[in-house]
Amino acid sequence: MTADPSVDAADRSAPTFVAGHRGLVGSAIWRRLQSDGFSDLRGEASADLDLRDRDRVFDYFRRTSPRYVMLAAARVGGIAANASRPVEFLSDNLRIQTNVMDAALDVRVERLLFLGSSCIYPRLAPQPIREDSLMTGPLESTNEAYALAKIAGIGLVQAVRRQHGLRWISAMPTNIYGPGDNFDPTGSHVLPALIRRYWEARNADADRVVNWGTGSPRREFLHSDDLADACLRLLDVYDEDSHINVGTGTDSTIREIADLVAEVVGYRGASEWDSSRPDGTPRKVLDVSRLAALGWSPSIGLRDGLESTVEWFEQDPSCALARG
Repeated sequence: MTADPSVDAADRSAPTFVAGHRGLVGSAIWRRLQSDGFSDLRGEASADLDLRDRDRVFDYFRRTSPRYVMLAAARVGGIAANASRPVEFLSDNLRIQTNVMDAALDVRVERLLFLGSSCIYPRLAPQPIREDSLMTGPLESTNEAYALAKIAGIGLVQAVRRQHGLRWISAMPTNIYGPGDNFDPTGSHVLPALIRRYWEARNADADRVVNWGTGSPRREFLHSDDLADACLRLLDVYDEDSHINVGTGTDSTIREIADLVAEVVGYRGASEWDSSRPDGTPRKVLDVSRLAALGWSPSIGLRDGLESTVEWFEQDPSCALARG
């Protein structure tokens, strides 16, 4: 696959709505678009525009008429949050993405990029995971509700392309981390949870840290700024029915990640593992060959990304923790 020469690069002066612009991914997309000259960016805090409220979403789109939409808004969380609140993860995400896409269709938004998640793939999908692995086997049970919502979003994008001919696309990122992440101990993803845990252990002079699971699952991590850069590339050059993976194509065990976090944070105690807690999917690393063929690759290594995330966290830990 190569960049489609028939796809015009996005007009940097066009009104562009970033849904979820204050979140980890949305804020990174906002920064990247702004740095590349997008001069008419629009975003609304959830307190001002609840994307679950269909009437308000339609009213907003009819008043503002965006030409492009970056759909990064979602209810997200780690294993504990997904497993304990599947209703919210399914219902909220279905409403958010359906309301935004239906309203975007109502005003004929020219380009929409829907951001899903690598959890859409079967629990035991062949590794690295290709895009055509979608719906070839059972999902991981701990995040099935979230995955089902994202699969529905992919389907809606494809339906709009077929029925209305609009150049909407879907991107499926791997595990994302970076400045602005959620560090809540029960609602966060694995990497910010580890950062908080080791940071608190260091400050408390704790002699050990207990992590969930066995530490053996393998995961791939992509910095939010790299994801934002990939999204801009896709907005400019990608126009296919199929969703496309966004990641690094490399993975590490959770135990290796924990050791690296401890080193970056400066924790010198022991790490133990509670095998009574769930591991989740045994391995999840994406095949990113289609994205690479479009001329894109990540630029932020895991250690550098962790160091910048920890530095951001430590500038104001109370503010960072409150975001959860």
